[in-house]
Amino acid sequence: MSEINIRKTAIIGCGFVGSASAFALMESGLFSEMVLIDVSKEKAEGEALDISHGLPFAKPMQIYAGDYSDLADANIVIVAAGVNQKPGETRLDLVRKNVGVFRAVMPAIARVNNECIILIVTNPVDILTYAAARLSGFPENRVFGSGTVLDTARLKYLLGEHLGVDSRSVHAFIIGEHGDSEIAAWSSANVSGIPLDGFCEMRGYFNHRASMSAIAEDVKNSAYEIIKKKSATYYGIAMSVRRICEAIVRDEKSILPISSIQHNNHGISDIALSMPAIVGKDGVEATVPIELSEQEERNLKKSADTLKEVIEDIFSNT
Repeated sequence: MSEINIRKTAIIGCGFVGSASAFALMESGLFSEMVLIDVSKEKAEGEALDISHGLPFAKPMQIYAGDYSDLADANIVIVAAGVNQKPGETRLDLVRKNVGVFRAVMPAIARVNNECIILIVTNPVDILTYAAARLSGFPENRVFGSGTVLDTARLKYLLGEHLGVDSRSVHAFIIGEHGDSEIAAWSSANVSGIPLDGFCEMRGYFNHRASMSAIAEDVKNSAYEIIKKKSATYYGIAMSVRRICEAIVRDEKSILPISSIQHNNHGISDIALSMPAIVGKDGVEATVPIELSEQEERNLKKSADTLKEVIEDIFSNT
């Protein structure tokens, strides 16, 4: 195994999400080397060339198409390989096809590099994060998914718009599945330390329940709405990938709602789903307990049960 280059990343899968993530990471200046891998080498070469031509406007970086042997010294391997989500198809509908893809991808990574961090972006991200940990044999702290980082950003954006404040001052999480059973953790939400209900009233809003319900529903349906209008979502998730990579490369110990395997967190174990976690150079350092109402607890367990049924169905005979 080669010595890890902390400023090298790799992206497996150069579809909309993979290529948008590559562009976002080039713009970030986080890395000095990036290898793109795709089932179509020509597609990876095209994306690498296209992005490389903008380097005179950015920071020096080597971007090229490669194969699995080029992962040997990569610090972060981003997996965006898989079948695209089609209009009218839920994220969980994708699971069987994409687990099949991962059965080939994960051992291929592990053969050349067992020291990297694997960041899963392919949907359904929670199921595939669990599958990646199982199929790669990596320690759980070094295999995690983008989870609800984007859903949480959508929640902050919509709350910021609703309240007329900078979305960066909004502190709230979407937790659970990245998908139809996700939960807005309203009971721990605040704006610059002021509980959400109090801040809403300060801004002249009093019908909290209806507004919160509508915003949570908009967050949950955002991807479906975008897919309906333009066939795929990729810019938002690309910026989420960049944010997660920043936390790792800079060892920020940022708290992000990534998807990781849970161990008796709110009574949930042996399933990957999103809860706030400390993310740094070694991956997931620890999950962060947040206060949940009884209803949120019930909804979280229901979300976990939804995912567990799928996992048991797929892995019970393997």
